[in-house]
Amino acid sequence: MQPICEEIKKHLPKQGESRRLFHGRGHCFPNYTDLVIDYFPPVVMIILYEERPQAWLDRLTALLSRELPETPAAILLQKRYLDQTSSSLLFGILPDKVEANEAGLRYRLRLGEAQNTGFFPDMAIGRKLVRERAAGKKVLNLFAYSCSFSVAALTGGAAQVVNLDMNRGALELGKLNHHINDIDLRRASFLALELFRSFGRLRRLGPFDLVICDPPASQGKSFTAERHWPKLIRRLPELLSDGGEILACLNTPHLAPDFLDRQFNEACPAMELIGRYEPGPDFPEADPQRGVSLHHYKLGGCQPFQAETKSPTGL
Repeated sequence: MQPICEEIKKHLPKQGESRRLFHGRGHCFPNYTDLVIDYFPPVVMIILYEERPQAWLDRLTALLSRELPETPAAILLQKRYLDQTSSSLLFGILPDKVEANEAGLRYRLRLGEAQNTGFFPDMAIGRKLVRERAAGKKVLNLFAYSCSFSVAALTGGAAQVVNLDMNRGALELGKLNHHINDIDLRRASFLALELFRSFGRLRRLGPFDLVICDPPASQGKSFTAERHWPKLIRRLPELLSDGGEILACLNTPHLAPDFLDRQFNEACPAMELIGRYEPGPDFPEADPQRGVSLHHYKLGGCQPFQAETKSPTGL
């Protein structure tokens, strides 16, 4: 377990902030491609994509208890290799309330309740970008889920944010995230709607200065990357103000980042690519073409654009 130990030491949290301690899914660590470890002090979440023996889990639990600056309140295991995602406690007692802490903001988690915790650590770079560019803007947050982008935008001075997601329960968690960060809910709205049936309503609510698109890799018939990204991109200009911006996230490992660039070039050539961002050092990737990528576009000239890759420090 030496690679795990070394990575944990590199990514220890600062001042109680949430961190990814180990990112095996990036295929940088042979024999550990099935392992992800997230730390939401005081709780550790282990995610396994293949079954491991109990003795191995016991050694990992001991390692985490030894290497972390404080003994975790709980170590939770999520078994992604099962059809029905389940979680179990390996150590301790799970607190009633657990939150992710990032850049001074808090996000309530749903640990043990569902596959997704309600918070995606690899989008820290996106929340930072939104927070820095949101001042005075009217923002549309599509596929809002638990509304972390909305919290970041309103903290950054956005005039208004409209959050849209099919999952009403996720939006309720989003409202809670606004509340625990002392954000006035009069500056945000929450629409439990299916996107492609809602463009008329969104046009009436717009135009928007910034549109955030962070869809799941696959959402049944509602969204698949190959089918629905082109359809969405063609319609986004209907919602944008002059000079409006789009922040688009691609998190589909079998599609390279230039998939989005090609789609924007073909379906909406008036959109100019400003920059492309990667999640950062907590998420090492053996093949960057397979990792999450964040694309920042602006409604501008009509000439096809060339991709410009930026590191997280490029913000």
